[in-house]
Amino acid sequence: MGDEERFGAFIRRKRLERDLGLREMAKIIEISPTYLSKCERDEFPPPAEATVRLIAKILGCDVDDLLARAGRVSSDLSEIIKTHPVELAALLRTTRGMSVEEINRLARLAEKAKKG
Repeated sequence: MGDEERFGAFIRRKRLERDLGLREMAKIIEISPTYLSKCERDEFPPPAEATVRLIAKILGCDVDDLLARAGRVSSDLSEIIKTHPVELAALLRTTRGMSVEEINRLARLAEKAKKG
């Protein structure tokens, strides 16, 4: 996550930037306006992954970033980690302290290695 803005404050700011009303957004994502309002004030926990994904799509933001703000990891990433838990945990721990540029370079190297 690039900054420390919490889930609720982040989605509220993004919603307002898009000039999208609370009730309008709640209707689109099929949750109550009261629940959305309480989520935006971080009084309620963020919604389920599918709803967070829909919010990300509506607000035009990165799904993985929004899931991280919600305190979650994408279910597809969890499944990938489960295939090689020891090795992938070691890889992720190795990236701790690396810059964004270094992590991106590592990802490009991994993509090249995968293509063989």
